[in-house]
Parts: sequence; C-alpha cells; structure tokens
Amino acid sequence: DANGARLPSEDYFVGILGEHASPLRGNITAAMVQSINTKALVTLASVIRRPYLASPQIHVATISDVNYGAMKERCGIRAVIFDKDNTLTAPYDSVIHPDAALGLRNALDAFGQSHVAILSNSAGTMDDPGYKDAEMIEKALGVSVIRHNEKKPGGLREVLDHFGDIDEASQLCMVGDRLLTDIVFGNLYGMLTVHCDPLCKGAENRNDNKIASVIRTGENAALYGNWFGGRMVRKRTLPHALWPGEAECPLIISEGDANERIS
Repeated sequence: DANGARLPSEDYFVGILGEHASPLRGNITAAMVQSINTKALVTLASVIRRPYLASPQIHVATISDVNYGAMKERCGIRAVIFDKDNTLTAPYDSVIHPDAALGLRNALDAFGQSHVAILSNSAGTMDDPGYKDAEMIEKALGVSVIRHNEKKPGGLREVLDHFGDIDEASQLCMVGDRLLTDIVFGNLYGMLTVHCDPLCKGAENRNDNKIASVIRTGENAALYGNWFGGRMVRKRTLPHALWPGEAECPLIISEGDANERIS
C-alpha cells in the first residue's frame, strides 16, 4: 500500500476462486460439478490492489436483519439479488432456512417477485445442465434464478437483462455471504452491497464445500478481525451512489425493531 500499511496477503485472496466441484445434496437431486471461476481469477489482481472491493457497505447476521422497505422507498434501490447457499438456504439445499425466511418474504413484499432474484455460481450456470437445478430452486423458493454464463464477480450484463427495466447497477443490491464473490461483484459495478454471516454452522453446515468453508472463514477473519489491515480496509469501504449511509437511511434492523422486522 502507498501508505506503508500491511494489507491481507495474496494467499488470502486466492479464495476468490470460489466454490469448486461438489455434488448437490438435500432436496436437489441432480449432480453438479462446478467449473473453475475464470472471471474471479481475472478479477483477483484488482482485489489485491484494491482490497476494499471486498468490504461491504452493510454487514448483518442474516438477511432478515435488513429493512427492505426502507431500501426501496428511501435509498434508490429497485431490485435485490441474493446469493443462495448459506444466504437463503443450507448449502446445496432448496428449502429456505428458518433464519432467512422472514428476510426473503420482506424483500418480496417490498420489491415484488419480478425484482428479487438469485444469482448463484452453480444453479443457472453452464454447470447446471438444462438449468434443472435452477428450475427446482425456483419452484421451491418462489424466486427466479438468473441464467448466466459468467460467474460472479462477472455476469452484470445478464443480471441487467434479467430485470429488463434497470439500466444502472447502482439501483441494485447484492446480498450474500461471500466477500470475494458476492461483495466484490456488487462493489465492482457500484451496487449496494450487503454481507451476511453464513446461515449454517457445525453439523448444520456438513454439506458445505470444505474448501469454500475454509476460504470463507479466512475472508471474514481478514476483514472483520481486530487487526490493523482489517480496520484499514473497512475504513476504505466504497460509498454507494444513492444510499446516503446508515446514519441518514438506516437499513439494519435492531433487535428491538420488531415492527420493521415483520413489515
């Protein structure tokens, strides 16, 4: 860094490779093998130079801690994109996780079904023959899965094409549990970025890809840990073009805001 600050190492950012081959489990019966995320590899150099691309504007425990009504009415956001595994469901499952159910319902209530979608690096990609898993997820969750050939942090054109009436990426919100795919994708294109903690831990997370799980733990420790590099990166979090910030337009629901949580 130009200021002599110590940044996360290159080994840390190798995590941007994303999830590798793993069979789908739970209620998804088709086997899927994920190919290497070449877009992430290309973006790796940019993230090493600008690690703040992995720093979200908002960090919450679960997607149910976000005020989607305020996001739409007061913050200029017109559509919400969710990652799937460990954001909406347990890894490789198609059933909404109890801790995410309220958040998804509130997002659908606020934005409508046509302006809420899932962007996965497995379902809906070329790793999903005939888009069978995308279709299964759509039936189970009632949310469209965006079809895309380029994986996060790529795929912006296909996202905009999916919604049809959105021309500016700044009108989108990207929500996910992975800093180096979900959050980098959103920040690269000026979206509002919301990072949530992984839904599942311990035995509940047994179906997660082991490589992805280790990388996610490293990502979170590097950004949120109590060390100089993490604090420096967080201070450089990119502002959003339309959202004025948490102080002026609160989007995080506190434990006492029960009315907002069920609105």
